[in-house]
Amino acid sequence: MPTAEQATPVSAVEAKSLFDPYADACALVLAVSGGADSTALLLLAARWRRARKRGPRLLAVTIDHGLRRGSGAEARAVQRLARRLGVTHRTLRWTGKKPATGLQQAARIARYRLLAAAARAANAAAVLTAHTLDDQAETLLIRMSRGSGPGGLGAMAPVTALPVDAAQGIALVRPLLDIPKARLLATLARAKVAFADDPSNRDPRFARARLRALMPALAREGLDARRLALLARRLRRAEAALDRAVDHAAEALSDGAWPERGPIVFAAQKFAGAPAELALRLLARAIARVGDEGPVELGKLEALHVALTRAYGEKSRWRRTLAGALVTLADDRIVVERAPPRTRGPRSRRPACLRERENGP
Repeated sequence: MPTAEQATPVSAVEAKSLFDPYADACALVLAVSGGADSTALLLLAARWRRARKRGPRLLAVTIDHGLRRGSGAEARAVQRLARRLGVTHRTLRWTGKKPATGLQQAARIARYRLLAAAARAANAAAVLTAHTLDDQAETLLIRMSRGSGPGGLGAMAPVTALPVDAAQGIALVRPLLDIPKARLLATLARAKVAFADDPSNRDPRFARARLRALMPALAREGLDARRLALLARRLRRAEAALDRAVDHAAEALSDGAWPERGPIVFAAQKFAGAPAELALRLLARAIARVGDEGPVELGKLEALHVALTRAYGEKSRWRRTLAGALVTLADDRIVVERAPPRTRGPRSRRPACLRERENGP
């Protein structure tokens, strides 16, 4: 059960503090699905803007993924509420074939791409989403279950870049990240504003729904949403300090700034003497800079670092590829450069009888 404080509606004064940092923007996009949290975001932002003489244009955008019956009706309900609140509204649809696996991740990517397109068209500086304190706690638990490092356990930042290639500097803002969901429900109840109930939020096929069901038991042990969000905030603070330390280490171990193009070279002796966490992060940065296969998986990066450290101790030449980068140890230097293109050798010829036996009857 939420406490009395958690069930208190969000006041106009609080809403002012949440949205005032973006008062000078030309426009803001509000991501509104029609659920409780995003409906509260729409209501609070509209009230805030209405109380100001000047401020950004608000555009509420609903992404209809077309995955559930009734999603179109929910989008139309958001449109009606936005009109009543004096906010322009658009519905954007995720079209095309949907994947059989990884559906939630694919839907998330599609949602951000469509929101980025809407923001660019509206000349909006930011996209605002309705992630809450409860969402932050669940995100931390999900990343713990996947073995994330400190960066991942920092969960969601209040302000970050929109996570799509086409974002072009558009910010992703989560103004409600410190507010419990119960307070948003209380805000809607007081205003007598209805919202949609998405049954996928309780679908045990999804990890977030399963972890959400565990939250009451965790709260009884002291691991409530606020405590988990506090841990995430402290880890983000530590992550910022580590990033600064890596900035300094990058110059110290490379004898200056990294080149814009071409190989990155570390002094092997200095690299071997660096704390393991700094060495891992230096490798990750270098591989991300020169490679072409996206972010490096932490487990694979750790394995590469162990092998590299062992090779240095044995004073042997060593090379390995990871995420499109080639890492070489030779002559007291560690060189990270773009890996050569992969080539496929000629397909081996096997007798027909063996091929049939391998493929089954």
